[in-house]
Amino acid sequence: MKRQVLCGMLCIGICMNAQGQEEKKYPDPAPMQPEMSEFWTPQPKIVVPPDMDQAIVTPPSDAIVLLGLEADNADEWVNCDPNKTVEWGVEKGIMTVKPNSGSIRTKREFGDFQLHVEWSAPTEIVGESQGRGNSGVFMQGLYEVQILDNYGNETYANGQAGSIYKQTPPLVNACQKPGKWNTYDIIYTAPRFKEDGSLQSHGRITVLHNGVLIQNNTMILGTTEFIGFPRIVAHGKGPIILQDHLNPVRFRNIWIREL
Repeated sequence: MKRQVLCGMLCIGICMNAQGQEEKKYPDPAPMQPEMSEFWTPQPKIVVPPDMDQAIVTPPSDAIVLLGLEADNADEWVNCDPNKTVEWGVEKGIMTVKPNSGSIRTKREFGDFQLHVEWSAPTEIVGESQGRGNSGVFMQGLYEVQILDNYGNETYANGQAGSIYKQTPPLVNACQKPGKWNTYDIIYTAPRFKEDGSLQSHGRITVLHNGVLIQNNTMILGTTEFIGFPRIVAHGKGPIILQDHLNPVRFRNIWIREL
């Protein structure tokens, strides 16, 4: 009889313990907010760059011209939304973002490359921080070098012009005044992946802003994310994307050399 009672009590204890384990609930992680991946200090040092307005860098003979100096169309580009057309204006070699019309991407896809892009923030100053002259150029459609009017306009350091967005701030702030032309010269080495999709080597990027070195063989940690942190996503070649961030940023003289 004692044995039966002990067995019964043991069974009840085991059941109660199991029930307690099933009901135990841990708190959910706090939802990510955009601010959680931003840092404001230290702010990059300001340097005065050369005036690039008249410093046209003619494409070398082996370059693919993505926006010519006399272009009147966007033949090398399509809307990132396959159901839309490119609505950005193109006149006399200058292409202007049409806000709310959508980001655009190259028809061609690339791996390693040298990319030259010239851009200008609107002369009329509207907004502050990330709301002022905002756009971006994406390598392989996944990794953004930020375009932003940071002339007398502070924002979080890893969201400033020339930053690998939300990852690495520029070494210095080399922005021209609003309305003046800026140049980006980008040397990009794509990440490599193993057959199983795991990462073999990170992407690397060097950026000169108006001739000033602002990213020096910087490791790209992963995809550009507005909320959250970089992710590793296996991929092959990809397009160059220019971002519609609701500001009428202008572009000219865009060319690329495959490496």
